[in-house]
Amino acid sequence: MVRTSPKERGALTTELIVAMGMLMIAMMPLAFSFPQEQRQVRSFYQRAVAMELIDGEMEILMAGEWRAFKEGTQPYPLQGESARNLPPGKAQLTITGRHVRLEWMPEKKASGGRVVREADAK
Repeated sequence: MVRTSPKERGALTTELIVAMGMLMIAMMPLAFSFPQEQRQVRSFYQRAVAMELIDGEMEILMAGEWRAFKEGTQPYPLQGESARNLPPGKAQLTITGRHVRLEWMPEKKASGGRVVREADAK
């Protein structure tokens, strides 16, 4: 067994404390970045769901369903199972002549943002 002097033990303890402090300082930014990344990923997911729904509904409208709606701006009910995964918001259909615009607008900006699709019916 190797005997160490109290000075050597004190120096090793100090070195260990400094190393642990440096490790904690290096880990702090990581600890704060995870919640931010989680919010960002949730926002991307919600936007992808809204895009999927709006694209699908726009295809249905362009296939001739737009004729069942009156001209002007009106709320539009989104169909589909994935509509349950959307944050609170509303879909709005605007028909001007043969121009059709379908838009998803979340209540909060951090919920993926607006999704707009426009087309001219034939």
